Amino acid sequence: MDNKFIPVNTPKIGDLEKKLVMDCLDTGWISSEGAYVKNFEERFAELHNKKFGVAVTNGTAALDITFESLGIKAGDEVIMPTFTIISCMHYVLRIGAIPVFIDCDFYSWNININKIEEKITPKTKAILAVHIYGLAVDLDPLKKICQDNNLFLIEDTAEAIGLNYKDTLCGSHGIASTFSFYPNKHITTGEGGMIITNEPEIYYRLLKLRNLCFDNKKRFLHNEIGWNLRMTNLQAALGIGQLERLNENVKRKRQIGQRYHKNLTDLKNFNLPLKSLSYSENIYWVFGLVMKNNIEKAEVIINNLKKKNIGSRPFFYPLHKQPVLSKFKLNKNNYEKTEFSNANYISEYGFYIPSGLGLLDEEIDYVSEVILEIDNFY
Repeated sequence: MDNKFIPVNTPKIGDLEKKLVMDCLDTGWISSEGAYVKNFEERFAELHNKKFGVAVTNGTAALDITFESLGIKAGDEVIMPTFTIISCMHYVLRIGAIPVFIDCDFYSWNININKIEEKITPKTKAILAVHIYGLAVDLDPLKKICQDNNLFLIEDTAEAIGLNYKDTLCGSHGIASTFSFYPNKHITTGEGGMIITNEPEIYYRLLKLRNLCFDNKKRFLHNEIGWNLRMTNLQAALGIGQLERLNENVKRKRQIGQRYHKNLTDLKNFNLPLKSLSYSENIYWVFGLVMKNNIEKAEVIINNLKKKNIGSRPFFYPLHKQPVLSKFKLNKNNYEKTEFSNANYISEYGFYIPSGLGLLDEEIDYVSEVILEIDNFY
């Protein structure tokens, strides 16, 4: 394609977003004190049928103060997928809590619900459900597990904004749910994140933690340490504009996924992403491919695509294999004796191709042609 590089993601920003951001600049309301922040929080929470929203600087920050607001402390155990981004265990490790990893399903790439109950102990306090790459976690059985064992359910919905689980939106099921608005998400504010909840106690705790734990009566008295995680009015204005186009963005994501599926249906050596599950239709946050039968590792394919001016990314590296774990006082035997074969395999042989909202149909077709050439090579 005339040597034009096709990045793995291209965001889509419209005229409304630009107008709202310019309003911030023209009026001077660019900090977190502007009205767009509260507006964005309220509208985003309402979309998910929740009472409260708290906008923050990014999705990692959203997870951090969510764990803090729920009182997760040293020695507590938090069950989470091993196949996910490292942000999910940042706070857990820092506070001295214990991440308990669960393998993923080989085809949906989401946490294997059937492996969870055997990992619950008296120390377990929460389960983190992370919707991975475009399909939802099966939430109904997960909610029952949490109810039966008096556990918090936290939804990490960073990659699933606008995705339905059955007839309700992902992010509307946890006691608290977190979101990311990084440029590769279905709604972007450049950087940014959100937590939504129905619980007033959690909401007011989040507000305080986000804002340096200022005292309500005497502002500059501090009885505890918080964070400065405030979203700016500029970001929130961008987010409101993006929220207006969410349905359009979801529709386009599915069009991209469907076009790839049509183009690549004859692949012999790669598994395509699932189109749907009984409870979830793929939103194709990214379009992932997994090489079959140990034929070739993802890094080789990624390098070959780069030579053809195509951007791509490897799948997540499993949390249980992260070198940083050695810096914390964890029982490695718990991880070494656990079966993580699915996460181990797809992290080595899985990668995703350009999937951003700004991707053109002709670019999809070119990427598909190159993938087919690679497939034929094997």
